[in-house]
This record gives sequence, C-alpha cells and structure tokens, in this order.
Amino acid sequence: MKIKQPQAKLILEDGTIFNGQAFGYPESVAGEVVFNTGMVGYPESFTDPSYKGQILTLTYPLIGNYGIPNEIKQDGLAAHFESDRIQIQALVVSEYSENYSHWNSAMSLADWLTRNKVPAICGIDTRSLTKRLRSQGTMLGKIEIETQDIDFYDPNAENLVANVSIDKPAEYGFGAKRVVLIDCGCKYNIIKSLVARNVRVLRVPWDYDFIGEAYHGVLISNGPGNPKTCRRSILNVRKAMNMNRPILGICLGNQILALAAGANTYKLKFGHRSQNQPCIQKGSNRCYITSQNHGFAVDDTTLPEDWEPWFINANDGTNEGIRHRHQPFMSVQFHPEAAPGPVDTAFLFDQFIEMLGDK
Repeated sequence: MKIKQPQAKLILEDGTIFNGQAFGYPESVAGEVVFNTGMVGYPESFTDPSYKGQILTLTYPLIGNYGIPNEIKQDGLAAHFESDRIQIQALVVSEYSENYSHWNSAMSLADWLTRNKVPAICGIDTRSLTKRLRSQGTMLGKIEIETQDIDFYDPNAENLVANVSIDKPAEYGFGAKRVVLIDCGCKYNIIKSLVARNVRVLRVPWDYDFIGEAYHGVLISNGPGNPKTCRRSILNVRKAMNMNRPILGICLGNQILALAAGANTYKLKFGHRSQNQPCIQKGSNRCYITSQNHGFAVDDTTLPEDWEPWFINANDGTNEGIRHRHQPFMSVQFHPEAAPGPVDTAFLFDQFIEMLGDK
C-alpha cells in the first residue's frame, strides 16, 4: 500500500509557487535553487560539498529507481559517495520512484534522505522550473511542508567553505611524492585519483598554513559559495606561489588561484551544474566534455600579464581554466576527477604529477 505523502510547496523569491508532495525528512528548509542535468549519479551529487546551501533540482524526470549504495569505506573514505554526509539543503524532482532495484543498492532514496534529515519534494514540473531558472537565473527558494513556514536564506552571504572543510590535517596513501590538498569542500574522488597514482596526500583545512610542511605540490579543491570569502586560502596559496612548486586548482580552486594571482571573480547568472559541459582547450581547439558544479567564475580579462586562459566554455564563453606562462601553476573550473563521469580530462592529474617529478 502506497503511503500518502504530506503536501509541500516550493516557493521562489520571485513569488512563483510549485505545489507537490514531500518525501524524505519532513521539515521545511530554505536555500539557493539550482538545477543539474545529469541522468545518473545522484548519490555522488547529493554528497558533493559544492552543493552546500543549495536546493537541488534534478531535470531527469525519474529519480530513486536504483536506490542508494551501501556505505562501505575504502582507505577511510566512503566508496560510493563524495563526502561523509548529504550536502544539499533539499531535493526537487518530478517523479520519485519508491521501488528501487540495483545489485549494489542498500536502501531507498527516501530512507537515506530521512536518515540524514534532508527534505525533498516530488510532483513538481521540473521542466517549467528549469525554464524559469534559465530565464531568471539562479534564485533563492524554500520548501514549506504542510504549515511549516520558513524565511528565505542566502547561503552565499556566509563562508560555506568553513562549514564543509575538515577540522584538522589527515593523510592518505604511501607514495614518494607528497601533495598538500587544501580542503575547501573536497570531493573524495580527488583524493582517490591522487592516491591511485601513487601520491601521498596531506589534506588540510581550508585556512591551514601549510608552508612549513614538507611537500612537492599543492592541489586546491572544489567547494561551495563565493571564493572571495576564502581569504586565508587565497593568502596561503599566494605564499605557496612564491615557493615555485606545482599548483593545481579544481573548480573553486580555479577561482582561488586566480584571486591569489591578482585576478577577479564574479557570480554567474545560471551557474554550470551538469555532466556534459563542453570546454575548449586554448591553442589546440580540442573540446572536452566535462562535469561541473559551480556558481562563480574567473574574469579572465583581469588576469595579470604572466597568466593566460587555458580552457573556455564552448556554450557561453566563460573561463574554464587558467595557467601561468612560466611557472607550474594551473587550474580548471571543471572536475577531472568526475564521479560518475565523464573522465575525459583525468589526464590532468597525470600532467600535475609529472610536474612534481621535476622538483
């Protein structure tokens, strides 16, 4: 017998209301409403710290049909998730599948959301919602369940990175080369990608002064929110640049490296959140299909003379990566470690590790 779900509504800051049914944790919540066009990979997306503070709309109509995988760990990290918890504020879907079937499934999506105290709403015309977000831009919103009123909340007004970074350093792997990973909301697959290439990873908090550590290179991770709130990260990266050791930035790391170099960043009207963003490598004109999740971008017209754009988004022309003309500093706006994929740009880890060998 199908359980009747409580009534709920999604309210946008422009006054638009979408009525639906609640599932997951029965509590009203507010945040920034965004959408993702991926057809698969919702367990990875929901645990991506870059979604902190956001109400995530999935454009693929049927969600939950393959359930949630088990929570086993490998080398201290969850095998099937990108962090140790669900990071999204709430979930919006068109149709939720209560019946799930997959060889690796351990529970339903609704049970997982309830366990993590994350609300969700279904029965929403996500096509209409997505079209509105595509015309108006990302906007604040709230999900109100039954009569539970709640105020709007702007996550970009605070330092979200401080809420998703680790509290103290942690180390992974046993390789000869040691990389400092600045955790601004690091996806686990970044760590796994480095360890799989025989690199020892020192994962440090976002504001940790690592200059006194022994290391061969620095990787600045992805993360949520406005990069300009990460002032200590920017300062530490600027000091690391004076050491002339290789630096790789990913997603938010691209923006932090740009700010450390003296460039500027800005908030995108829509943001890029999908698994199929085409990015063109400058010089070669080769196009890569990439996975992305970010709401801010680098203004590459403000790059200092010794820096250059590296990748450009083929859809809207926004910056997708920068690099120094002479020093081993580079960063990309997309995710070379993408899980569930695509992995077209995983070779960037190999390039970074080759640079470590030169030092």
